[in-house]
Amino acid sequence: MRRVSDAGRQTAAYAFREHQIDVLTSGVGMVATAAWCSRAFASEHYDLALNLGLCGSFDTAIPAGTVVHVMSDRIAELGAEDGDAFLTIHQLQLLGENEFPFEDGRLVNGAPPALASLARLRQVTGITVNTVHGAERTIADVRRRFRPDVESMEGAAFMYASLIAGVPFAQVRAVSNMVERRNRAAWKIEPAIRALGGQAVAMLESA
Repeated sequence: MRRVSDAGRQTAAYAFREHQIDVLTSGVGMVATAAWCSRAFASEHYDLALNLGLCGSFDTAIPAGTVVHVMSDRIAELGAEDGDAFLTIHQLQLLGENEFPFEDGRLVNGAPPALASLARLRQVTGITVNTVHGAERTIADVRRRFRPDVESMEGAAFMYASLIAGVPFAQVRAVSNMVERRNRAAWKIEPAIRALGGQAVAMLESA
């Protein structure tokens, strides 16, 4: 891959074989990701958008270092507390469960890119959060409510922006840790990044 230029704020342009690639560093969290992705989609036409990042796994069968394809995502904290209960934005009837871009309260990738390397990845469900889970009580609660496989801080924002823009997309993440009480000693960030980088190259080669 050859760097061509800085395409704009947070963005660098690259050339890979016959592909022209803009790499956007969207920042941490949903707000930054939604804002920068929406700006990029409004200023350029893209044939494909890939969201590459790390995630935590709720499932011991999806260990650190695994690269997954997040097929559906939820904004887990969007709603209201009602005593000890939590009501989603859909349960509050502030947004319909099937009001675009949602399907049954989820953001769904119904038409992922036809890439051989992408098709080989494990397909999972995700939640996107502002506060990463790290307490047994809240982990148990979110498991019960949504049954997610993984969680991130940006995925749903990327999917939301892609669906609004009508750009074919895929959210691809590498597991860096299990979702548990904060345990930095068990994190495997470097192996996860290496695995994610290898998968990114494989997807570009098969595009």
